[in-house]
Amino acid sequence: MEASDEKMKWEEQEQWRKSIPAQVFLNHFFGIQRHILHLQDNYSLADLSRFQSFAPSLTNERIEHAEKMLIQCWNTEYGLRATAANGDESYLKNALHWTFPQAYYCLLFGAKAFLAVEGGIATSENIVRLRLGRLVAEGWFPYPVSFAAFGSPGHFSLRALPEGYRTPNLQLVDSPKESQAQVGQFLRTTRTMQAQALRRRLQANPDTAQRNASTGKVLTKFSKKHWDAVAYKLGATTFFDLFSRLKISANHREIERFVEAAIDFRLFHHCLLETVQYINTIHEAYVAKALGKQHYESFVEQLPGYLRKGFVQNRYEDVIKPLLTKVKPMSVPYRLAS
Repeated sequence: MEASDEKMKWEEQEQWRKSIPAQVFLNHFFGIQRHILHLQDNYSLADLSRFQSFAPSLTNERIEHAEKMLIQCWNTEYGLRATAANGDESYLKNALHWTFPQAYYCLLFGAKAFLAVEGGIATSENIVRLRLGRLVAEGWFPYPVSFAAFGSPGHFSLRALPEGYRTPNLQLVDSPKESQAQVGQFLRTTRTMQAQALRRRLQANPDTAQRNASTGKVLTKFSKKHWDAVAYKLGATTFFDLFSRLKISANHREIERFVEAAIDFRLFHHCLLETVQYINTIHEAYVAKALGKQHYESFVEQLPGYLRKGFVQNRYEDVIKPLLTKVKPMSVPYRLAS
């Protein structure tokens, strides 16, 4: 009996050990979602001067592209919502295979719609991330998602995360300081991966490789100065880069570790969906303000019924329309519609 208990205890410990990478990933996205939740009622998009004065001159091409990207964004979010609403644990576990890339592409399409009205059509994912990084740093996003990381490995600086330098817990902890610690750690590890990947690409190309000034040989060891030159090309690391980790995990089959892990899959889907909703609403509000209330309402009215009569219409009526009609921010909190 004792041997059996000992074996069971060992198996539980082994299962937990194997689940740690997935638990850390869940903790990070839980941290993002709770960070937004802790702050969202105190920071409205309507407070931002960038939003208040946003009235770009648009071409038909940019309008059509923005509308096309929004439809793709909403269709993808529709799928995310349907998955999150399923109560079966086994289904939710295996759904990560498509939920991970869906969450990323949902944000990508929404970002492309926003960028189309903000400054022009973004032709690649890298252009999207660079432009979003600049806009986050310039104050286009509400404080809950205006966090960012800059600098080179070992010398990072964080924006809008005063507690982001803390060491996060392995167990789920719901507090503002812990949420910031999780987001800060996620930003640092993501930026480290980005810098390392960019260094490999640059050093593999004879035209871009950094070399020893004396011998002319391609450098194999980097000082801070050399890392700074790489980091400068990265721009800012923002929420968009954190969601790009979902795409990377799915493409590299790291997702198998998550499927086999003992984590709360229902919570994972909830965190992804809630964060995607929040950011999509920001992008949609900018598009709506750029197109004008009448044009945007006409556009929404022409959508298929499953979108028009669902979350798209609800989000417009509950959140975006009040922003466009300049209702005082505190009387209409910047909260997501269900």
